[in-house]
Amino acid sequence: MLPNPFPVSPAEPTTAAVRGKFAVTLLNATACYLLAYELVRLAQQSSLARAARHHHVPGTWHAAGVHFNLSDSGWSRELVLAVYGAGPLAVLGLGMLALVAFWGRQRQHRGLAKLLLLWLLMHALNQLLGGLLADTITQSGSWFVPNWLLGVGTWPSLALGLLLGAGQLGLGMLLAQWFLQAQDSRTVLRLAYRARLVRYAILGPWLAGSAVLALSQLPDLSLNEGLHLLTMGLLLGPLALGVRQEHFSESQVLPAPTRPAWGLLALAVLGLLAWRWALSGAGLRLG
Repeated sequence: MLPNPFPVSPAEPTTAAVRGKFAVTLLNATACYLLAYELVRLAQQSSLARAARHHHVPGTWHAAGVHFNLSDSGWSRELVLAVYGAGPLAVLGLGMLALVAFWGRQRQHRGLAKLLLLWLLMHALNQLLGGLLADTITQSGSWFVPNWLLGVGTWPSLALGLLLGAGQLGLGMLLAQWFLQAQDSRTVLRLAYRARLVRYAILGPWLAGSAVLALSQLPDLSLNEGLHLLTMGLLLGPLALGVRQEHFSESQVLPAPTRPAWGLLALAVLGLLAWRWALSGAGLRLG
């Protein structure tokens, strides 16, 4: 048998190998998306519940979120800021930790830790910026903080929500290079595959992860929570454009084998199940 005069170069993966790499990329990115969302949600709602309990504000923490049973006359400016400001402060701290860990320790290392940290940072940004816009639309959650701080009707807080939503659009473009650095496969980073990278590493995890999160909260899914999932698009849309246009050489990353992160996915699923189990029924009473 004569040798093949046109052998496939080992540096050029086959079509099947490329499809396999992108399928694993989608799986791993979705696992990171889910786990990062759960961590941000836990930080935000547990801090809100802890602040309410500390200030003896009656309420319930259940799967749909934290809800208070205090009449409008029972709230003061200081109490609103102390209770409703606790969640954003916790998320800000978590986002700062993710930023420091990503930039200072994991950015140049192999493995999924840097991708998980980046998704954690993006979820924290969405909770603080796009989340405030969502809360402003429904007049709930973190909206109470600027509304009581500004104290001159709802228009200033609405303007602030729109401004922060616009800021999230700009941050999406700035995160493009970091997102490319968070990938381990040089194959998926090739310029010829950038459109596929956007579908499998950004849009796919967002849509699949958001669908899983929404289904996991039924029948308690609220309009506010749905808007929080949608406002993530204010960050990921510009990020997708930036990734398509960014001049980034795949040789800048340390390659690692592309393997499914089954453990990470199992942890994300267990987190969702634990959330439903712990907060199902009547939930946890506060105050």
